[in-house]
Amino acid sequence: MIISRTPFRISFFGGGTDYPVWFREHGGAVLATTIDKYCYISCRQLPPFFEHRTRIAYSRIELVNNNQEIEHPAVRGVLKYLNIDDGLEIHHDGDLPARTGLGSSSSFTVGLLHTLYALQHIMPSKAQLAQAAIHVEQDVLGEAVGCQDQVLAAHGGLCKATFSQNGDIGHTPIIMRPERLASFQSHLQLYFTGFSRIASEVAREQIDRTKHRQVELSAMLQMVEEGIAILTGDRDIADFGTMLHEAWMLKRRSTSRTT
Repeated sequence: MIISRTPFRISFFGGGTDYPVWFREHGGAVLATTIDKYCYISCRQLPPFFEHRTRIAYSRIELVNNNQEIEHPAVRGVLKYLNIDDGLEIHHDGDLPARTGLGSSSSFTVGLLHTLYALQHIMPSKAQLAQAAIHVEQDVLGEAVGCQDQVLAAHGGLCKATFSQNGDIGHTPIIMRPERLASFQSHLQLYFTGFSRIASEVAREQIDRTKHRQVELSAMLQMVEEGIAILTGDRDIADFGTMLHEAWMLKRRSTSRTT
């Protein structure tokens, strides 16, 4: 049995510039971090002594005899991408509820890819995991998603993710002085509002409005470098919070604008 643990993420600045429709023309970047809350996936080859061929357990349980019968889109897409037709038992557990805006869908996809690669005695790089997850979600499943969630889930840590016009994706860890990092962490609090939504549906609306959001997205992109400068420099760490508020107001303005 193979067990993977994949982190969830929080995005600070640059969200929205990680969609291909934007960065293929303008370039994009995101300042984000993973947190100590995780998606766990266990997988084993299922012995051929059951009435079903594959068992998938998440918020529900699926018992199927053919991969085409699988209703969970990420499981179906990953198995298709890896050309796996063996009988499997896949089990998912999460530290946090799904659909809470922490990249849980991509964490699931990255974790499942990692687990199934390991089951085949393959050890992909973090970059390969991220690229595979992006391909599964965007191309195999046709979902309206960006690229930051997969990069963060695959690499982990506090980082700057960059998205070039030629399609290249970069990952740069942000190194902070220990006392600066402790101060930053002491200023952060995360609350569960109780609200949930399907990220791809929200993203589809954002993608459709991209041409009307250029001013806001350009401003969000510029905030990435300023945010890094605050974290790695000597400015008051409270300035980071002020920028978060400004970014939130920009996002609200861009999503409320009529097309």
